Amino acid sequence: MEITVEFAGEYYSPQPEEPFYVGRQGDLELDDDNLFLHRHFLEISHNDGLWWLSNVGARLTATVTDSSGGVNAWLAPGARLPIVFEQTTVVFTAGPVTYEFTIHSQAPTLRIDSSGGADGGQSTIGHVPLTTRQKMLILALAEPALKREGTGASEIPSSAQAAQRLGWTSTRFNRKLDNVCEKFDRIGVQGMRGGQGRLAMNRKARLVEYAVSSRLVTKDDLALLDAPIADAEDDEDS
Repeated sequence: MEITVEFAGEYYSPQPEEPFYVGRQGDLELDDDNLFLHRHFLEISHNDGLWWLSNVGARLTATVTDSSGGVNAWLAPGARLPIVFEQTTVVFTAGPVTYEFTIHSQAPTLRIDSSGGADGGQSTIGHVPLTTRQKMLILALAEPALKREGTGASEIPSSAQAAQRLGWTSTRFNRKLDNVCEKFDRIGVQGMRGGQGRLAMNRKARLVEYAVSSRLVTKDDLALLDAPIADAEDDEDS
């Protein structure tokens, strides 16, 4: 079974005989100027008749989904997942930059029925009810990633930039961000909070990764950022 890796319009062909590394350096060099990125972060290798995606880094995590966004997994340091879909999307953040690449398989061993209701514990968040302003907050953070054509890299706006994009105060933005992250944390989305109840420092990055990869927000939703919203629609964020 052959696979190809696509990033920013370029294609790579990992070989079964040796591991294929993704990171600041390696077979797929994403960004040699980003010191937040591990030299070798992800490894693609062939073992036991399957291709595997492994996190060989020490700090960063990656979000891995199928092409429909119906299956969504969190790949922590030291973890690995089999590459079983026709198209696997990998999204992760290092510092202020979010990266996305895809893995294409010529002979996938698993296909997801998009009309089905199978739930593996952490699949899609499409059923999570979001208020209009909660969705606007996610869109303000995900806007650069959604505007990007295809795979590649994009920067996540700072909280101040996202608040300004929405016309909110920083206090209001941070309060609503707390509420959104708390909502996803309650349904088991990993990475939204730190240990002992402390909010994770990379919660914005994790929120963008999850929302984009699971198709919770798409490019078509960006019009909402410029649509007039009545003050009466400032719904509760519970």
